Order: sequence, then structure tokens, then C-alpha cells
Amino acid sequence: MSLLAEYRRQGKIARRKGAVITMTKDDIQLLYEYGRWANKRTLQAASTLSAEAFTRDLGGSFCSVRDTLVHVIGGEWGWLTYWKEPSPSSAFVTELWARHNTLFDPITFPDVAAVQSKWTEVEREQVEFVNRVTNESLVRMLPLRTTQISLAHLMQHLANHSTYHRGQVALMIRQLAAEPLATDFHLFLMEGRRETADAHESTQ
Repeated sequence: MSLLAEYRRQGKIARRKGAVITMTKDDIQLLYEYGRWANKRTLQAASTLSAEAFTRDLGGSFCSVRDTLVHVIGGEWGWLTYWKEPSPSSAFVTELWARHNTLFDPITFPDVAAVQSKWTEVEREQVEFVNRVTNESLVRMLPLRTTQISLAHLMQHLANHSTYHRGQVALMIRQLAAEPLATDFHLFLMEGRRETADAHESTQ
């Protein structure tokens, strides 16, 4: 049996039921644990840059490493704040993104340390939220423009958004003649297995 087939048999990946794709709380929590690991490695790589290189305009959709990282953390803060609102109205969303634009103006993050400090704050709140999700809460439908999307799908969206922009940061770091750190999902899984094995051996 292939690995993919085995994962499907065990219910470890999203399953389609009619028009609904379900993802369990365990799936979501693993995905966000991976995101924290990958964010940490991305910041670690960015920390090797000079202040000038960190903020240099490289002509991307977000012009610098600094601006791209701030976009990622701002997105994680914004969506988290939205998910935590019991009944998000259009007025709430308008006020939310106004706050976002003030809190995550790249110019207020002069160096990696400033980004790291804010990221630690947002990550702490995100961990609390992710650890509280249940299979029932993941099917909660949230308004988004003219439609509604489940919390599970919005959380998948955010994880994908952060991964996409971490890839941009890796390219920018190479353009600056520095070396990014790999953030592949399989490396995260392998590292976790090694830590489990090491912990098991230490108890023998």
C-alpha cells in the first residue's frame, strides 16, 4: 500500500464528503505546528542579513525581506483576530483591517529583532487558539465577502498563504547572496521523528 493510500486509510488527510472537505483538529494542529517551525527557520535565515539588506527594495510584490515578513505576520494576526470574533460584521472587518494597516506598517519594523518580537506575541495567541479548536468548531461557517467559508478552510488558506510568502523570502535571501534554510514539510516531519526517537532512547 502506498504512503498516500495509507494516510487516506487512516484519515490523516482531508476527505471529501459530498461538497464538503473535512480536516480534523489533529490535522490543523499539525499544520500550524509546521508553520511555527517554518517561520522560526525563516526568521533565523533572515537574521543573518545586514539591516540594509533586510530592508533593501528588491522589486517584489512586497519589496523587501522585511516587508514580506511583516505581510506574513500581519496576515496571521488579522485572520486570527477575525476567527476569534463570535459574530464578525462588515463594520468589524473594516475596523480590523484599519488596525492591521496601523500595526503592521513595515516602517515600524526596522530590523529582524522587531519582527521577531511581534511574531512571538502573535504566535502565542495563535497557539492558544489552535490548541482549543475542535472538530465541531472547524465546521463553523464564517462570512467572507458574498459567501461563507468554514473555519477549517480559512485556516488552511492562512497556512498556505504563509508558505507562499516564505518561498518569496527564500528567493530574496538568495538574491542578497545569503543562504535560506529549507522549510519543506517532510523535513519538519523527519525532525519530529528524530526528536521522538531521541527522547525514547534517553528513557531506555
